[in-house]
This record gives sequence, C-alpha cells and structure tokens, in this order.
Amino acid sequence: MRRPATYGVQCERVCYALKKPIDEVAMNTAVRPLAVVTGASTGIGLELARLCAENGFDLIVAADEPRIEEAAAELRRGGVECTPVECDLATREGVEALIAAIEHSGGAVEALLANAGRGLGGAFLDQDLEEALRVAHTNIDGTVCLIHKVGNDMRARGHGRMLITGSIAGLMPGTYQAVYNASKAFLDSFAVALNEELKDTGVSVTCLMPGATETDFFERANMLDTKVGTQEKADAADVAKTGFDAMMKGELKVVAGFNNKMRAAMSRVVPDATLARMHTREAAPGTAKQNAEEAKSRQRRKDHPAP
Repeated sequence: MRRPATYGVQCERVCYALKKPIDEVAMNTAVRPLAVVTGASTGIGLELARLCAENGFDLIVAADEPRIEEAAAELRRGGVECTPVECDLATREGVEALIAAIEHSGGAVEALLANAGRGLGGAFLDQDLEEALRVAHTNIDGTVCLIHKVGNDMRARGHGRMLITGSIAGLMPGTYQAVYNASKAFLDSFAVALNEELKDTGVSVTCLMPGATETDFFERANMLDTKVGTQEKADAADVAKTGFDAMMKGELKVVAGFNNKMRAAMSRVVPDATLARMHTREAAPGTAKQNAEEAKSRQRRKDHPAP
C-alpha cells in the first residue's frame, strides 16, 4: 500500500486506531487499518466515514444508492483508500455483496460501523407491508448478518471494534413509527448483549444512541409533515464524533446530546402508555402544522401580553 504524503501524521493516527507504539506502526507500510461503514452516502454514516479517514483508516463504504460513489471520491481526496459498494442490506444478496467486497480487499476489518438504517412514518396498519418489512430487514437482518461474519473474524484475530447505530427511539414505544422504534430497541439490546459475550476477546461493541438528527432520514421516511420531522435537530457531524470517540475508547453505550440524555432518563421512569401518547404528539401525520400553529400562538401572546 502506498505511503500518503502525510505519512507521519497517518502513523500517529493509526497508532490511535490500533493502540500500538508508533515505531511498530512505522515499520510496516501496509499497517493502515480497514474500517467498514454502512449507510455512508449521507448523514451520520458519511460523517463516521470522514472521521475514520481522518484517523488513518482505509475504508469500504456501503449504501443502497449511487451517491456512495460520490462519498467515496470525496474520502479518497483525503489520501486514504476507499472502496464504495452500492448494495441493499435489507436483502441477503446485498449483505453478501458487501462481504464479498471485504474479502476481495484482502484486509482485516479493524472497525465495523454498522450504521445503515431506514425509517417509515405513519400508522402501522396504513403502511405498505413490504415497506414496513424493509425497515426491519435493513435495521435488524442486514445488521445481524454483517456483524455475524465480521464479528467472527474479529474474534478469531483477537481484536476489533464495532459501532452499532441504535437510537433513543428504542427506549420508547414508537407510535406512528412502530416498526422503526421496535427495530432500534432490538439493536440497543443486541449491542449490549454482544459486547458482554465478547468480553476478554479483544473485541468491543459500542452502541451509539442518537435522537432526531439533521439528515435525509425524515424525508425518506415520509415524515416531513410531522413535528419531529420539521423541528430543529442535532448536527450529524457532532453525533458521529460522539459515537466514533466512544468506539475508540471501547465504551458500551453513548447517548448523543444533552436533551437526548434527558429523554433517555425519562424513559426509565415514565409509564409506557404515557410515552406512547407523547410520541404521538411528535410523530403523528399532521403534527408539523399543529406545531407551527402553536408556535405562532405563543409568539402572539409574547408580542401582545394580556394586560
């Protein structure tokens, strides 16, 4: 593998990634670790890929849309190797295509950032069943299949890191996002259990639990007419940095953002039925208009207080 112009800096970053002495790293020009990032064409996934590149990882990036080629071209300009894979992880064929690309690279995956995810708004019984199942297949099936393969390889080598993008949505009943929230509850739980099973193997699992983030998620989930879809959201770069740093430290779970930490804490004490009603006010179709009208009403009261 060629040495980039910033080889010395890259060595320092690789040391951070692998936790090895810089002399050991510098002796081997092929030492740059390999990271695989799914859902990497936009949003949190692209920001995670950028952080991997900045910290000395070569990359395989995957997404279910052609924009993954543009993302890979951008990442290569940073001096790293980056292979794009356009595949649908909701299907076994898509997972196998990504695994084949990993095997073809000849590199061992040092970091797997399983970020691919999909949402779908609206009442469950009104949703197209195939679209609802695609949410489950992407968020659960694709993630589990990929981790089973890569995780086994990591365990056999005795080192590796995995970051699973769960969500605080997994902590509450997702009225009008029922399948999505349930799928994230699975991932939140799965990550903790897997990390415990891998204790003392040299492989760590971190669960990133963001809240609403400024990405194209809500547009793709057909939720732009909801309060949560139109309100101010967290910055994807900030969320990704929180998750990446936690993965590198081997932390188990990390909730991104103070407000989300408060929501996570609230979910532990508020009854599920109450949480479900609260979620309705955020995610039910038409709540964007209702929220806008309430905001205007509050502004009028502020501008013209009662005598």
